[in-house]
Amino acid sequence: MVEKNRLEDKETGRLEAFSDGVFAVAITLLVLNIKILPDDVLNNGNFWGKSGLGGQLPALIAFVTSFFTIGIMWINHHRLFTHIKSTDTGLMLFNLLLLLVIVFIPYPTALVAQQYALNPDRHDAALLYSGTNVIMAICFNLLWRYASYHNRLLGKDADTRAVVAISRQYLGGPLLYLIAFGLAFISVAASIIFLLLLALFFASSQYYFLVTVSFVLCFTSSLASLITIK
Repeated sequence: MVEKNRLEDKETGRLEAFSDGVFAVAITLLVLNIKILPDDVLNNGNFWGKSGLGGQLPALIAFVTSFFTIGIMWINHHRLFTHIKSTDTGLMLFNLLLLLVIVFIPYPTALVAQQYALNPDRHDAALLYSGTNVIMAICFNLLWRYASYHNRLLGKDADTRAVVAISRQYLGGPLLYLIAFGLAFISVAASIIFLLLLALFFASSQYYFLVTVSFVLCFTSSLASLITIK
């Protein structure tokens, strides 16, 4: 029997507003992992050295990666709800499951930055971090598959080609994030960089993906060069 509590005609406003709030909180919490430099470091001219900003490079890279990941997940969440016009209890539960993972991301982000700074050869935190991203990709798939199955909760005027395109793109998501998980066993840095590139890939079209990747790579290399000068 079809649930009586299904809401018709784009009644997803409250769910989207609640989700936006959770995304905003999660992305804001990330900056708390970046510590203010001590006064003596700012005063002794070692700003770019290991006791200064150079020592926080792992935290900064993890911050950028998680910021892009959460931000692009928010963009994709918004993208899904341009097609999802109704909601029911099942959709709300799958959405809550996704938000649970999203709001958890700042924790493994802090751990991977801290452990890499202390011992780059340890992979435990990177496995937790990349594993969290695998679970997030699975949750996104569950949310979309539930809503789009036989157009269960999609609008009557939903673009069929767009729906098929989203389904195809999301199908490989968990597998790609599993590659990042596997890379974490070999190289923490490679795993984090791969996760960043994945986030950018899911952001938009190939053109904007290449432009954004070029910008991020230039920014990262410039920052690394400045820090290694000291």
